[in-house]
Amino acid sequence: MAICSSPSSSSSSSSSSSSSSFDSSSNAKVWIIHGIVAGVAIAAAVGARAYMTRFNKFRSRVVGIIPARFASSRFQGKPLVQILGKPMIQRTWERAKLAATLDHVVVATDDEKIADCCRKFGADVIMTSESCRNGTERCNEALQKLGKKYDIVVNIQGDEPLIEPEIIDGVVKALQAAPDAVFSTAVTSLKPEDAHDPNRVKCVIDNRGYAIYFSRGLIPFNKSGKVNQQFPYLLHLGIQSYDAKFLKIYPDLQPTPLQLEEDLEQLKVLENGYKMKVIKVDHEAHGVDAPEDVEKIESLMRERNLS
Repeated sequence: MAICSSPSSSSSSSSSSSSSSFDSSSNAKVWIIHGIVAGVAIAAAVGARAYMTRFNKFRSRVVGIIPARFASSRFQGKPLVQILGKPMIQRTWERAKLAATLDHVVVATDDEKIADCCRKFGADVIMTSESCRNGTERCNEALQKLGKKYDIVVNIQGDEPLIEPEIIDGVVKALQAAPDAVFSTAVTSLKPEDAHDPNRVKCVIDNRGYAIYFSRGLIPFNKSGKVNQQFPYLLHLGIQSYDAKFLKIYPDLQPTPLQLEEDLEQLKVLENGYKMKVIKVDHEAHGVDAPEDVEKIESLMRERNLS
């Protein structure tokens, strides 16, 4: 006797098979989706890590260069002047060595007396030519002779024996954080008594912290011709840092009218359309521009018990 399957049994079997196939398909889709999500997450993490690594390495190698020359028109032999028993160039070098962002600090000079003095207190010295027209060109020549690649060069003025390491670090970080700038520097509040001193360079900046202009005269200058005691005039501090690639082309830029008229090398940067980042710091400037400034520095150091 032949046994035949009932329609209901056949339908149940077909339904069960279909359900199993559907579940299998659904599971496969879920695993595929999970796989895609995981892949995207991993790719994003790898990409973020690569980006952060690249960001952290942006302009990361930094050298501090102290340009020093003996034949200064305003104060001959200034780097070697004694300040409480130490040459001024040594005091500047010692302060620069405390900056956390500098990988290396060197003195760049064209004078053997300065070079010999620096070597005696342990500084690395790069000899440069007498043809350098300013500190920036001297820094560039020193950079080429160092034989090691750097991303940022900090020009540390040798006549700032009390320069704060934090200011050096500040201008370096400002340039690292501003990829559209090739130059960075620092300003502080201008004292009213220094308003008309041509040795005290003034600065004006825009709302985003980029330099507009530098001058030996008072800027801005109001129509009354008097110092506005309420206005926050800014004094330029000598320290400045450059993108190393820009520094290489700086000497090839022709001198500019404003640079020549004011005798301020940073104006050539602005006149050629490059951007300069400026940070504001709380610092009482104590640069040595003339022989009479030495006594002021020494008096201040005694007051602060600085040896």
